[in-house]
Amino acid sequence: MTTSIERPAATPARIGQGTAVEQSRAIAQVQAAVLIAQQCPRDVPSALAEMRESCAQIRLAEKAFFRFPRAGSQVSGPSIHLARELARAWGNLDYGLVEMRRDDAFKQSEMLAFAWDLQRNTRNSSTFIVPHVRDSRKGPEVLTDMRDVYENNANNGARRVREAIFAVLPRWVVDEAIELCNKTLQNGGGVPLPTRIANAVEKFADMKISVDQLEAKVGLPTGKWTAVDLAQLTVIYGSIQRGEVKSEDEFPPRRVTAEEITASTPKSKSKPAPTAPEHNGHEPGTFDTDCPGCEYSREMDRKAAEQ
Repeated sequence: MTTSIERPAATPARIGQGTAVEQSRAIAQVQAAVLIAQQCPRDVPSALAEMRESCAQIRLAEKAFFRFPRAGSQVSGPSIHLARELARAWGNLDYGLVEMRRDDAFKQSEMLAFAWDLQRNTRNSSTFIVPHVRDSRKGPEVLTDMRDVYENNANNGARRVREAIFAVLPRWVVDEAIELCNKTLQNGGGVPLPTRIANAVEKFADMKISVDQLEAKVGLPTGKWTAVDLAQLTVIYGSIQRGEVKSEDEFPPRRVTAEEITASTPKSKSKPAPTAPEHNGHEPGTFDTDCPGCEYSREMDRKAAEQ
């Protein structure tokens, strides 16, 4: 009996001129970035002021949190959008995602996510494998299209990049940003709460989500919603838009009970039996053509014979 051993795809032995130039350029770029970061250190008060200004914007606050299902519960937290904005405001911070190797034979990619504070020389990185597989209702689906593989790698890598950025940023900066974004969501950019509630109901209606489902989710009628309730719905709406959760998972269709079906079904009313007209007082046992009672009796006898 012969045993076949599968070997990984061989790494190209020849490096092209463009690749060699890119490698040299990348090394020089990193060295220059570190040198500039040391010569031009960040101004922490200015960085904090810019962070606070960004977190006061409703557009950022609406994308600042994610939500997805896991093990029968919902997991939420600060998103990659907030992490990137904090990295930009903090300054002297490099981050990214690199596909180091793609193995089409084993249907997987080897990825590297990193974040590097060039000024403090604090770096966080993680290497991980991303299978070219997408979960579906019918089970795992193998990806063959190049665009699907790219999007799958990017989606899986974004979570690692987010955690890498948060790992090199001061924790108190991240906590303050989360708190400010929550306040911005609750404030709604200065728009009155009733108007924001009406706008939210309209947006969810475009997703085929009814007011009854929203009220069941919050646990209160729309007239009693608070800014906190609306902020939570805003996070859910953004997560549905980004495909992190499904609308049917967050807003399951309402089940109708047997009592409600019975109560809503109109009861059929039985028609009273027609009353036989009276005879006009002719001799009993005789038939009178002008008597309504005699005509009714003859009609009933005819119908009975036909049946």
